[in-house]
Amino acid sequence: MLSDIEIAQGAKMLPIKEIAAGIGIAEEDIEQYGRFKAKMSEKVLEDAKAMPDGKLILVTAINPTPAGEGKTTTTVGLGDAFKRLGKKCVLALREPSLGPVMGVKGGAAGGGYAQVVPMEDINLHFTGDMHAITAANNLLSAMIDNHIHQGNSLNIDISNIVWKRVLDMNDRALREVVVALGGKINGKPREEGFMITVASEIMAILCLADGLEDLKKRLGNIIIGYNLDGEPVFAKDLNAEGAMCALLKDAIKPNLVQTLENTPCFIHGGPFANIAHGCNSITATRLALKLSDYTVTEAGFGADLGAEKFLDIKCRFAGLKPDAIVVVATVRALKYNGGVAKADLKAENVLAVEKGVVNLKKHIENMQSYGVPVIVALNRFDTDTDAELDAVRKACAEYNVEVSLSEVFAKGGEGGIDLAEKLIKMMDEQKSEFKVLYDDKLPIKDKIETIVKNIYGGKGVIYSKKAEKEIAALEKFGLDKKPVCIAKTQYSLSDDPTLLGRPEGFDVTVSKVRVSNGAGFVVVETGDIMVMPGLPKIPAAEKIDIDSKGKITGLF
Repeated sequence: MLSDIEIAQGAKMLPIKEIAAGIGIAEEDIEQYGRFKAKMSEKVLEDAKAMPDGKLILVTAINPTPAGEGKTTTTVGLGDAFKRLGKKCVLALREPSLGPVMGVKGGAAGGGYAQVVPMEDINLHFTGDMHAITAANNLLSAMIDNHIHQGNSLNIDISNIVWKRVLDMNDRALREVVVALGGKINGKPREEGFMITVASEIMAILCLADGLEDLKKRLGNIIIGYNLDGEPVFAKDLNAEGAMCALLKDAIKPNLVQTLENTPCFIHGGPFANIAHGCNSITATRLALKLSDYTVTEAGFGADLGAEKFLDIKCRFAGLKPDAIVVVATVRALKYNGGVAKADLKAENVLAVEKGVVNLKKHIENMQSYGVPVIVALNRFDTDTDAELDAVRKACAEYNVEVSLSEVFAKGGEGGIDLAEKLIKMMDEQKSEFKVLYDDKLPIKDKIETIVKNIYGGKGVIYSKKAEKEIAALEKFGLDKKPVCIAKTQYSLSDDPTLLGRPEGFDVTVSKVRVSNGAGFVVVETGDIMVMPGLPKIPAAEKIDIDSKGKITGLF
């Protein structure tokens, strides 16, 4: 089989104006970035508000393993399957970050014959949204240090600045740095650090904002640090929000591309789910709902992270109500959760499937607890045996959940027809009774413990002294009545990446608590989560190349 990039480079793409026309958008209402990419104009966004909503389908997954699950691939293939059935479908996905593209994962636009294109553009600079977010973030950093250098009239405590610089690249050397060395002319030296761009609060704000005015207001509400009296200092105190919003004036507009089978796809915003809220923009999802009968979207990593945040943060803020949830799994990944080494995953092992399927069961329970109908998409490999598949079906039947064997990687939309048909039937027969997990007015600890006990299956929560002080400070200033966004390892339901399957009796340790006041949620850091990842021993970047004619190779 051809590599992902070879398949993508052989795609017969339609001009983006034709993709737009297919969902009722005129050529003069799009802003083209070449022939195959476009941003939506303000007119498109405004006109769509009066249209009725279609059905909203969330694609999530079990905890990721080295065996792979194929969540984005399933999302794309499902969209193509709806199109093959004559249904009007629009996808809504996240933008890839250069960090994973150059690091471990490689490209992030689907796989095999279920991809969004132009794959190279999407995985690299795309329409410049990531760079705009980086610039806006670092403008605020520059204004903070300049304010201090120019006399510090706000009495900012330089030992209590919480705003960090960002870079859209995995660079561990920038996690902890000192800025303003080299003498008085360069400013006041202080400890600083970098996060990856997708962890920036500005990324979350962009994905949750409702238009430019709301974006500017949220940017102004960012807390950059605290003054010498211990009171919060906001970006608006530095008069930074106007310029930051100006840098983001195009980034806030959703990007339109297409799949290999020419299904429309909005790709917009890209927060990670392990260190941020893991969903594409509210603007893109809302627009997709207005322009289609079925909108298929995804949330990052496993359902304990991305789906929980989609449901408890994004849906809460946007007033969205998902009509169905697809939980993606593979037999290989379930065997890995059952204790089988990666090298042995191709061999039949029904007992390991039965042992590892507890991970899938927990995610099904979690998703059903939100009152939304659930179906399991099992990405099929040629090494999967009938006995192993039956073991998964039997486990899902305990929850009255159907299993669909998905083959979209190898067959594109054709391989997702069964999943699409079962989804349509399920949504016709089962009404979503969506409800969020907790009241955001509860105390911070109550919200954290609700997620830990109900979603992760943990026993309790341990708070560091630092976290205790930070929670007390947020409560003092009335900054606690917001949903919580827990930063946690993606590899386990717990905060320990080595605990596979369905761990029980564990405690989650909270190391740090901070408020993303502009975004509107409290960030809770657990374990050894890194907001600036590092490159692996052999980064994916070593395999990427370009020839004299501009053809890129090695990009997944």
